[in-house]
Amino acid sequence: MQLALVGCGSSSNPEGAQPAPPPPNVKIAQPLSQETTEWDEYTGRVEAVNSVDIRARVGGYLDTVNFTAGAKVKKGDLLFQIDPKPLKAQLNYAVAELERAKTKRELAKNDLSRAENLFKAKAISAEEYDMRNKGLREAAAAVESAEASVYTAKLNLEYTEIRAPISGRVGREMITAGNLVKADDTLLTNIVSTDPVYVYVDADEQSVLKYRRHAQQHGKASADLKGTPVELAVADETDFPHQGKLDYIAPREDAATGTLSLRGVFANPDELLSPGFFARLRVQASASYPALLLPDRAIATDQAQRFVWVINQDNQAEYRQVTPGARIGELRVIRSGLQAGDWVVLEGLQKLKPGAKVNPERTSLGAQGAQ
Repeated sequence: MQLALVGCGSSSNPEGAQPAPPPPNVKIAQPLSQETTEWDEYTGRVEAVNSVDIRARVGGYLDTVNFTAGAKVKKGDLLFQIDPKPLKAQLNYAVAELERAKTKRELAKNDLSRAENLFKAKAISAEEYDMRNKGLREAAAAVESAEASVYTAKLNLEYTEIRAPISGRVGREMITAGNLVKADDTLLTNIVSTDPVYVYVDADEQSVLKYRRHAQQHGKASADLKGTPVELAVADETDFPHQGKLDYIAPREDAATGTLSLRGVFANPDELLSPGFFARLRVQASASYPALLLPDRAIATDQAQRFVWVINQDNQAEYRQVTPGARIGELRVIRSGLQAGDWVVLEGLQKLKPGAKVNPERTSLGAQGAQ
């Protein structure tokens, strides 16, 4: 009798064993290699180069308003007319007083001439002669005083015409015809210049030192930052289409904030930029140099270290420590740790560990976000 023995030895795929998971899918790309210029970005406000509050130099009742609110005006344009009649009367009175003073001076001159002859003939005393001499000097001073009064009256009459002191865009009238205007007090309107415009920002000490050293390294005899290229973007702009230059840096640091005020000047012929607008200004912080760039999402952090995952020819993940640099558009400069031909993981980083096999999908960074 033969017995069939059923073996109970081990099997290569025992029942209940879990199959090995497939390699994770990752998206990889080579770093973008291109000439790059670093820029530091700041926030600030657009300001007018010139801004004037318009007030009257003489008081009186306002006769006319001679501009349209918000219109462009040129220096010297008539804006307001104050009733000139009272000041014309004052001028007429001052002119009459001047004529009277001149007449008195002529009389005093004649009296002195007669007194000189009489004094030589010893017909009058020395005291009388001195009185006539001083009378002429008093009359001459009265003429000068009257001439000053005429000049003042003419000025006051001219000031009844309130003209634009600068060219620019005028605001609305703050007071209408018929109201009383107080000299040097009542605000009538304001004018701001529109082309060019300023943008003020505050830069930290380290950045200013960097700009100055860069200027010295590129041929400037001093660390003066005037002329340094700057670019501007307003609220609805993602790039920096407006080109300008620095024309002022504060002579001392603000000890409370550790910053210095910088001012950029920008042409504004189409008046797109209005004083008061929020603005982003960036300052050129380096000369052009060749760089490798990656998006920030490809760079991971391991305690104090920054690293990326590089996929080798065997589709295995390699840990690669890198030194990131400045942000350029949507990309980040990689200062060290990468080669131009490395394939770097852009998506799927959380699934990786050193030596892990992956299923890579290759893509290209193109020029996205690089400026």
